[in-house]
Amino acid sequence: MKFTKSLLLGKGLATLFATGALAEEDTIKIGVLHSLSGTMAISETTLKDTVLMLVDEQNKKGGVMGKKLEAVVVDPASDWPLFAEKARELLTVNDVDVIFGCWTSVSRKSVLPVIEELNGLLFYPVQYEGEESSKNVFYTGAAPNQQAIPAVDYFLEELGVEKFALLGTDYVYPRTTNNILESYLQQKGIAAEDIFVNYTPFGHSDWSKIVADVVALGADGKKVGVISTINGDANIGFYKELAAAGVSADDIPVVAFSVGEEELSGLDTTNLVGHLAAWNYFQSAESPANEEFVAAWKATMGEERVTNDPMEATYIGFNMWVNAVEQAGTTEVDAVSAAMIGQEFPNLTGSMATMLPNHHLTKPVLIGEIRDDGQFDIISQTDPVPGDAWTDFLPESAVLKSDWKELGCGMYNTETQTCVQMKSNY
Repeated sequence: MKFTKSLLLGKGLATLFATGALAEEDTIKIGVLHSLSGTMAISETTLKDTVLMLVDEQNKKGGVMGKKLEAVVVDPASDWPLFAEKARELLTVNDVDVIFGCWTSVSRKSVLPVIEELNGLLFYPVQYEGEESSKNVFYTGAAPNQQAIPAVDYFLEELGVEKFALLGTDYVYPRTTNNILESYLQQKGIAAEDIFVNYTPFGHSDWSKIVADVVALGADGKKVGVISTINGDANIGFYKELAAAGVSADDIPVVAFSVGEEELSGLDTTNLVGHLAAWNYFQSAESPANEEFVAAWKATMGEERVTNDPMEATYIGFNMWVNAVEQAGTTEVDAVSAAMIGQEFPNLTGSMATMLPNHHLTKPVLIGEIRDDGQFDIISQTDPVPGDAWTDFLPESAVLKSDWKELGCGMYNTETQTCVQMKSNY
């Protein structure tokens, strides 16, 4: 009897383990690598919620390849080295098939060596400085030629700006972006002395001297414009100081690259009305797809919650990944990456997004004017622009090309016709 009982118990355990293994095989794991605490939580928590909503919607459609999607959420806590640790944990402990995550460029740079070492797959949904193309990353946010350069063109061509103040928070994205813009402006005939560049730390609060310097730029009567890569709460003090100095959007317009609906939500926008932002999406965009997306978001998260540009980038990347997995018939990274190139999916502003061989999207460029309700009036919109991994406006980058389909290289030197190894550590 003991033998029979043990045998039955063994069979039961074998069945239990087999069922567990089967359940594991029937699940596709999605890593979510966004800060849920610390200074970046205010922005990144929304993207975590976006991925969870998209996973839930996809599961209601039957999952992917008949398998259920499971989100694995970790908190890198706005700590850049911790992003790398959590990425490694997702790939080696949680065994995720793809990661949606990061916000700041320094967090992405921290994760990059881990993703490349372990052959993981990262979808990065935030506008950034370019100058990068990894085999293991799909960049669904804007490159400089899809946000910064068009914003400068708008100032030059539509507003007649003759002098520029490039104001940024002191980290890699503002510094690299402004380096590109300085070169571009000088190529457009703006004298070096007519370009004022200033960097401040995260959370900077005393803007009186900087605003005075910006105002002084226009002492000769030339039109001044501000290109802002200021991040986070520092924006509140900056716009308040402009207003305190009696400067309106008509006097000195500001176009921001890091101020969107999420940042404006719940703030007193009195000092911001009339100023501008450049993105690839605004909640106020009129299209059936956007109406449906906004309605689904509010039904899930609450009527007071707003949508924003990085959410749309997450939405496009997620749906392209789903289609690429279905096309490849597997979640294996190399097969999915190959299937990603050429994927098309409607964006939320009415046109079509296409994934290019350089792992960047085609994206329309929108200029929005801030309203008193924290939303934007869209005053300019282009057709989709192909994202450029390497800018044409820096000599060392102008000779570089990214092509993961034909060349199998993210940093191909067109002059030497050789593939350069990109440095993945920052």
